[in-house]
Amino acid sequence: MEDAYARSVAEVLEFFEVDPTKGLTDSQISKYARIYGRNVLPEERSTPFWKLVLKQFDDLLVKILIAAALVSFVLALINGETGLIAFLEPSVILMILAANAAVGVITETNAEKALEELRAYQADIATVLRNGCFSILPATDLVPGDIVEVSVGCKIPADMRMIEMLSNQLRVDQAILTGESCSVEKELDSTVATNAVYQDKTNILFSGTVVVAGRAKAVVVGVGANTAMGNIRDSMLRTEDEVTPLKKKLDEFGTFLAKVIAGICMLVWIVNIGHFRDPSHGGLLRGAIHYFKIAVALAVAAIPEGLPAVVTTCLALGTKRMARLNAIVRSLPSVETLGCTTVICSDKTGTLTTNMMSVSKICVFHSVHHGPVTAEYSISGTTYSPEGVVLDSAGIQLDFPAQLPCLLHIAMCSALCNESILQYNPDKGDYEKIGEATEVALRVLAEKVGLPGFNSMPSALNMLSKHERASYCNRYWENQFKKVALLDFSRDRKMMSVLCSRKQLEIMFSKGAPESIISRCTNILCNDDGSTVPLTANLRTELEARFRSFAETETLRCLALALKRMPMGQQTLSFNDEQDLTFIGLVGMLDPPREEVRNAMISCMTAGIRVIVVTGDNKSTAESVCRKIGAFDHLVDFSGHSYTASEFEELPALQQALALQRMALFTRVEPSHKRMLVEALQHQNEVVAMTGDGVNDAPALKKADIGIAMGSGTAVAKSASDMVLADDNFASIVAAIAEGRAIYNNTKQFIRYMISSNIGEVVCIFVAAMLGIPDTLAPVQLLWVNLVTDGLPATAIGFNKQDSDVMKVKPRKVNEAVVTGWLFFRYLVIGAYVGLATVAGFIWWFVYSDNGPKLPYGELMNFDTCSSRETTYPCSIFDDRHPSTVSMTVLVVVEMFNALNNLSENQSLLVIPPWSNLWLVASIVLTMVLHLLILYVQPLSILFSVTPLSWAEWTVVLYLSFPVIIIDEVLKFFSRNSCGTRFNFRFRRPDVLPKELRDK
Repeated sequence: MEDAYARSVAEVLEFFEVDPTKGLTDSQISKYARIYGRNVLPEERSTPFWKLVLKQFDDLLVKILIAAALVSFVLALINGETGLIAFLEPSVILMILAANAAVGVITETNAEKALEELRAYQADIATVLRNGCFSILPATDLVPGDIVEVSVGCKIPADMRMIEMLSNQLRVDQAILTGESCSVEKELDSTVATNAVYQDKTNILFSGTVVVAGRAKAVVVGVGANTAMGNIRDSMLRTEDEVTPLKKKLDEFGTFLAKVIAGICMLVWIVNIGHFRDPSHGGLLRGAIHYFKIAVALAVAAIPEGLPAVVTTCLALGTKRMARLNAIVRSLPSVETLGCTTVICSDKTGTLTTNMMSVSKICVFHSVHHGPVTAEYSISGTTYSPEGVVLDSAGIQLDFPAQLPCLLHIAMCSALCNESILQYNPDKGDYEKIGEATEVALRVLAEKVGLPGFNSMPSALNMLSKHERASYCNRYWENQFKKVALLDFSRDRKMMSVLCSRKQLEIMFSKGAPESIISRCTNILCNDDGSTVPLTANLRTELEARFRSFAETETLRCLALALKRMPMGQQTLSFNDEQDLTFIGLVGMLDPPREEVRNAMISCMTAGIRVIVVTGDNKSTAESVCRKIGAFDHLVDFSGHSYTASEFEELPALQQALALQRMALFTRVEPSHKRMLVEALQHQNEVVAMTGDGVNDAPALKKADIGIAMGSGTAVAKSASDMVLADDNFASIVAAIAEGRAIYNNTKQFIRYMISSNIGEVVCIFVAAMLGIPDTLAPVQLLWVNLVTDGLPATAIGFNKQDSDVMKVKPRKVNEAVVTGWLFFRYLVIGAYVGLATVAGFIWWFVYSDNGPKLPYGELMNFDTCSSRETTYPCSIFDDRHPSTVSMTVLVVVEMFNALNNLSENQSLLVIPPWSNLWLVASIVLTMVLHLLILYVQPLSILFSVTPLSWAEWTVVLYLSFPVIIIDEVLKFFSRNSCGTRFNFRFRRPDVLPKELRDK
């Protein structure tokens, strides 16, 4: 029944044909079970494992690599190659891709756990009226029309419409669903609000929420997927994971690279058609296969095989650093997404605030004879921890608050007129509440005020264990006074009272809504001397003015406290006793902002990141909290910056787009609105981070580019998120964003390093093919360079230090290419030099080396006809391992120098020296040691077709390699002087405007 909240009790009961005194009959239960199904969230079919695995290979570069590996393997078999050499290249490539796929499968499997954990919020049992009898049944057996009784501590088993109140009131904590900081009072009347959200449906009990006060009967109107929890589940199922900005850029670059590779491979093959019939190949077909193999080697050289593994490694290293900042990363790609976040949609309750109601202000009558009439006190502390001090209006701490009469009686009343429990949970290391948040706030206040008569009181209390300290002062007052009678809170009186007895003294303590308490008071307690004086009209006016200031200006939730001396021996209370009260004080409480949030939000604004506060609370309360945070001081008022969900939905499409660009506060929202907000912002090309802790936040967390859950939040929110803040601290997000930006900068650096290195390999093979000289590098040598000598320094570049101004620049644009036009030109130049230096080393050995044959250059170009003509040298010279060893060593050493170039994109090595990243220096040393091993250790040198080099050959290697640093220093100089901006090529046109504005 979709509109039960708008129907009367009689209409709802008539719809389900149920008698509220007898419940459903067996035949009705069977009928409704067939129609509506079981009261469980149905399990969604998970993606088969094989599909998850195949999905990881759905990438153009990966497909090209697999094809190249398979082709090279087939060609090796055709040429008669067997053993380790034939299998080495394809097997290593496939192993790397398999490892990368495993990471992806694990990440996607974790995401599906959120749906499973949503079931934990369903109740296990329910007290149900059927066939005229109450019985306790499994909650899964409930059907629409069932009459259910709920009471304090009960978890609501299904969506239900209230039909009868069995106590003075019923209050429900529905924070997991709506994010409201206070419990909600439920009523029987139908709701007349149009476009009603969950908060408006005050006659509906929502599945998974908890009753904190009272008893009531309700009729089930929704089960399983047709509940508020079911709607959240459906919303999460409809949410598809967004591709991260880096993945998009890598895919675009991959497509671009694939086209370039395909073109070059075809060109190499076509240019060499004339050489297919050369006698050395043994026929046209074998010649075609030979040059096809060169083209395949070219493709393998052009694709950075180690790139997926190195990206994953760098992100993983980043997550370790972020864990030290209390940001636990669940999804590796989200590390990089943080770096380009432009909007943070922050849940208010529990994220910007503590979600722990705290008393922050007290107003009492100081004296009616002299000085100020009223006195205000501020209370420090923003959690349920009984640690805090009382400050006077001048901000001076009171050493012994309990020695002041009004504060002493406020503490007594707070402890005695209270049904809640405050306790310490050693497992969580935190203080927890049982019962109403406002009552627990009064318990904490009693602890902060302390006890009278002990000069050592504050220090003595601090010596107690946390378990004893939780309610020490409250227990003291409960032991001093015996509770005799209780008048529960009721909606018409808006107050509660308790009769207490102590040493032949009977006192009634009352607390409630200020308007109710003040109207019943005839006297006031003075704080200076403890005297009781009549409450005159002028004093009443003063008191009401202070109440309005608390409630309207500071938007505090206010309670008034009072007492009354009762006749000796009285054992009962009646509503008539709640007259002629003596006013003690007015307390104002709020869900306080976290102390560190203000500076964190200012840091966000400095970094060009906009913060939108999202909450289920009402508009005025949320605006007050935002003002208290202090981060919205730049807004004169919230008009045009603050919207309720219904106000925003009523705006035309164009005005909604404009409102999104100015929005700072979004109130009265339910889960669907949060998801809608994320989608709308993404539609405007914003990169959205969404924070939250409740079940209600899960769909939006899943939809956002990066979902950030609180460590103390629900398991559902954590499972749907990409990152969890262990300390629930909004400030940790700022530190995580700074780390994310640094990681992205380093990721860019090693991607560019690998690309420039691979361009060098392509140039090497291409130039060799064009010149018609022998292959400069064997495939196994090429693979060694790609995996080992590229991989280690590339990973170490991920340890480059964070720039000092990383949080002073605006977020990078989502459409910013990983390699921009000027940078691509730079790395083409560097890559061209790497390739030419490698070929030069190869030619040098044949033409100029004292250890070589000193052939004329023409002989080297005609090496393939050697066997068919007379020569002064043996043809076996072209099978010598020296020239390929020289060229391979040149390639390795030149890439080590190129790694040093990548300590910074534009800064000279004179500014950022090599020792600024000792990991990079160590990786270069390790790479060279490994290279020396394969040169000088016998089995390895045979496997990689290399041989030891002489000192003269090493000298030439260094002469050919070092100039790469000089070339890049010149290019960096031009970059710093903005010459590179003229080379601003783009791989695609950026779409800056929102889609609907582009269409117009």
